[in-house]
Parts: sequence; C-alpha cells; structure tokens
Amino acid sequence: MSKVMPLISKNCGQIRPTSVEDYVKAGGYAALKKALGMKPLEIIEEIKKARLMGRGGAGYPAGAKWQQMYEIEHTPKYIVCNADEGEPGTFKDKLLLEQDPLKVIEGMTIAGYVFNSHDGYIYIRGEYAAIQKLFQEAIDNAVQAGYLGDNILGSKYSFHLHVMTGAGAYVCGENSAMLNSIEGKAGRPRVKPPHLAEVGLFQKPTLVNNVESFANVPVILDIGAEKYLSIGTAESGGTKLVCLSGHVAKPGVYEVPFGVTLRDIIFDEEIGGGMSGHRKLKFYHLGGQSGPCGFLPQLDTEYCYKALRANGLSVGSGAVVVLDESVCVIDYLKCVTEFFIHESCGKCTPCREGNKQLYLILDKFSQGTATQDDYRQLERLSNLLAKVSFCGLGQAAATALNTCLKNLRAEFDAHLSGQCPAGVCFTNQETESGE
Repeated sequence: MSKVMPLISKNCGQIRPTSVEDYVKAGGYAALKKALGMKPLEIIEEIKKARLMGRGGAGYPAGAKWQQMYEIEHTPKYIVCNADEGEPGTFKDKLLLEQDPLKVIEGMTIAGYVFNSHDGYIYIRGEYAAIQKLFQEAIDNAVQAGYLGDNILGSKYSFHLHVMTGAGAYVCGENSAMLNSIEGKAGRPRVKPPHLAEVGLFQKPTLVNNVESFANVPVILDIGAEKYLSIGTAESGGTKLVCLSGHVAKPGVYEVPFGVTLRDIIFDEEIGGGMSGHRKLKFYHLGGQSGPCGFLPQLDTEYCYKALRANGLSVGSGAVVVLDESVCVIDYLKCVTEFFIHESCGKCTPCREGNKQLYLILDKFSQGTATQDDYRQLERLSNLLAKVSFCGLGQAAATALNTCLKNLRAEFDAHLSGQCPAGVCFTNQETESGE
C-alpha cells in the first residue's frame, strides 16, 4: 500500500482554489447534497463510525463532541473553525486554506445543518492575511452559487460564514481564548467548566473544530464511514496531514494513512526521503513545540493516536521536526522555552514565571555552570508547570524538556563537565589560559 494517500488534499494544486465550478467538477458539494437529505443524528453517527479524531492537537473523538453538542437544547448554536495555526513546525491547515478552502466551507456548512446553526465563524491567524482575503472570496463565490447563505440549494436551511482574525497570539489557538478574541476581548483562556459546547461564543452552545477536522467531514459522507475507517487503523480512521521540516531531505506536507510508522514518515522515499545531509538522526519533535520529542528506539511506532500515546508520543498538530546530530539538545530546548516565554499570555504565575526560570537553568547547562541541584530544579519546575498552569500552553510547555531529560540524560551530564557532544556550546568561551 502506498505510504502517501491524498484524500482530503486531492484537490490541492489541481483546481482553482476559489472556483465553485472547479470544486463541483472535482466532486465537491456532493456530500452537502447528501447531508441535506439525511437526519442530523444520521450524520453524527457516520462521524462516530469513521473514528474521526480531532485534528487540532487534542485528538478528542469528533463524533462524541458532535453528539454532546447536539444534546444541548439551548439555541442559537454556533459553528467555529479554529484556523489559528500558530504551532511551530505546523503548516498543514495553510495548505487546505490556500488550495482547497471550499472543502473546509462545505464541512462547516454540513456541521451547521446538523446543529441548525445559522452562523459560523472561521478564525484565521493574523499572519495569514493573504489567505483571509482568498477565503472570503471563496465564501462569496459559494454564496453566489447557492451553496452558502440563505436557503442553501433551495432548502429551508440558511448558513452564513464570517472570517475573523487575530493579531498573532499563539495562545488564541486554545479554543476558549480564541472565542474571547472573536468577541473582542483579550485572548486569554476561560475557566472550564462550563464547557464551550454549553457556554461558548457569545455565551451560547458552540462547536469548535480544526480546519483539517472540518475538511474530513465531506470526505466521510462522500465515501462512507466504513471505507474511511478502513483506510486508517481500528482506533484512528482515515488519513493525517503531516508537516515535515528540519533536517529531512524532502520537507513539506504529506497526507498519510494512519498506521504508517515514524520511520516511514522520515525515511521513506515517498515521504521524507531520509536525512538532508550526511549526519545521522538524533531526535524528532512531534506535534509542535508543546509536543514530546521522539528518539531512535521509537522509530517503528505506528503513526496513530493510540500507538503513539502508548509510547509516550502524540500526533498533536501533525508536525514532525527532524533534528540531526549537529543539534545540541540544550540549545534546542532553550529555543523551545524562549518560544513559550514569548507566547505566554501572563494570566497565571506558573507559566509566566516558570518558563523564565526553566530558561535560566537551561542556560546554566549551556554555560557549563549547572550542578546536580539544577537537575532537581528542572524536574520540579517542569512538573509544576504541567500540574498547576491555567491552560494547555503552560501545561505542555515542558513536554519536550521532560522527554529529553528522560532519553538524552547523557547529554545533560556532559554539559555538567563543560562538554557539548554537538559542539555548539562553549565554543566562544575563553580557555583558562586566556587564549
């Protein structure tokens, strides 16, 4: 079986992105027509059978999320697409937004029909300014063609879609912070419960899914849940868009069926093609900066939610950043920690101050002044962040650090004696003779 399987990305690069005519010729909107003849619970059942897991990072079963939302009686209900793709190493939503926006629009429209919602919002990150204009053009064309707006395809169902934008805050990728931003408030996470399905946008029930999640909905209805599930694994249906970057020969976005291995993703000629230079693989960072790092013994792990979780890894955002032997793990973790210092919203002390302290200790390792006590401080602080930070940003900020402490401890030890295996640290320091 091929290691690459274009399913939701098959139109990318093949059609004019905002052309409804091209999209329909490629099979687009067949799922919406089918959905309008189905009962909402029948659609939800298909999503559940397909084992579609949320593609935004948390990996929560989409069908269960839709079921919970459906059972809430309060109205109106809102549909929101999280397109605030701010996770470093992640650019798969950008591919869909740029090259097949109508598939995302169709998925949101079907969701709107299920929940009898009349308004949907897509929150596109501020750095994607050009994509915002393109997506609005796709919306306008869909309205003009009768696939969006009032009385869709001659039915009594009406759905209007609005493009919103942020100002580049990573924390707005957290769903409740994003909803606050849409409402014009500071982009800071909310206290939960109540959950967004009950009290979401404008204090009303709200369904929030990722770009890739919504893009899967038309595919599931089009080919059927059983066929969709058969493409992946028993626990993870369908395919996943994977973002490969770093020291890999063929960086880019690849759509792979769940069940391929991490080794396949990095080394198979259809996908990553191996390392970009003559150096060997050292480690890889999965799911963005908030995800765990993986190591050589884990390369044969199947890429699916269950198998990765069982091996201390995760799908996360779909990012796979490949690092070779030229990378110092301390230096890399300092960059990760700097990112979280910059992106912390400052709402809670553990995240706001804890990341700064982690950076200071890591810097002591890179300067050769760290002690055994610094090990204890690193572990204590990383555990503290995970347990008492207010939201997922702080809770996951030390994930990479923890996995590296566990698997690359020898490199930390080497820095205690002023040695950097990668040759990155200490190179600018004067010798004892002052040369």
